[in-house]
Amino acid sequence: MGAIATIKINVPVNIYKRDPEQTKLGRCIINDSILLIDDLGFEAFTFKKLAHQINSTEASVYRYFENKHNLLVYLVSWYWSWLEYQIDYQVNNIEDPEKKLRIAIRVLAQVDKTDQNFSHISENALHRIVISEAAKSYYTKGVDVENKEGFFRSYKSLCSKISTFMQEFNPKYPYSHALSSTVLEAAHQQVFFSQHLPSLTDFKVNDEIGYTSLIEFLEHIIFIPLRNYTP
Repeated sequence: MGAIATIKINVPVNIYKRDPEQTKLGRCIINDSILLIDDLGFEAFTFKKLAHQINSTEASVYRYFENKHNLLVYLVSWYWSWLEYQIDYQVNNIEDPEKKLRIAIRVLAQVDKTDQNFSHISENALHRIVISEAAKSYYTKGVDVENKEGFFRSYKSLCSKISTFMQEFNPKYPYSHALSSTVLEAAHQQVFFSQHLPSLTDFKVNDEIGYTSLIEFLEHIIFIPLRNYTP
């Protein structure tokens, strides 16, 4: 298991009971939960199976997370914050809002998510989890309470970042937040449809060509309304 990363990806503190990034066991919990959920699916995943995988106890896992729902929210939130970090890094010193938007789109839709800065996290496996499971983190009865507790701050921050680029491109466009969240969802939803419900999409997102088409589609969604809107 790799050592603690030198770059800190911030996740809302109310999601966890103890920061897993700060201990070797915590990083094992994150690493192996990603691999297990990717392999089994969230419904079949349990803390008992995770504890067996890391040669520990369920009680040790519960010291970090109250339940597996909170663990999923943590993983998805880490992913959103990591994407925002990637966008910030790549748009640094770029003033042109169109270039910023195009970079953001490519970060959202890129094929290879590998980042050597975080040796205890498989970003590619986490990407697959986000595609298949992310909606389960907020499509719950407790979403309003969890929202007040800041559970979804990472997701909202990423959407706000993209929305800001849109407002820079066309300050008069009134639906930048709605368009931002729509594009963020589409970037992952269309991959899911391609893999499982292909009649709902036009893409075969299983190779570089498919992802290139997805990028073109996302650019189409963004730039046509931004360029054509007049109040």
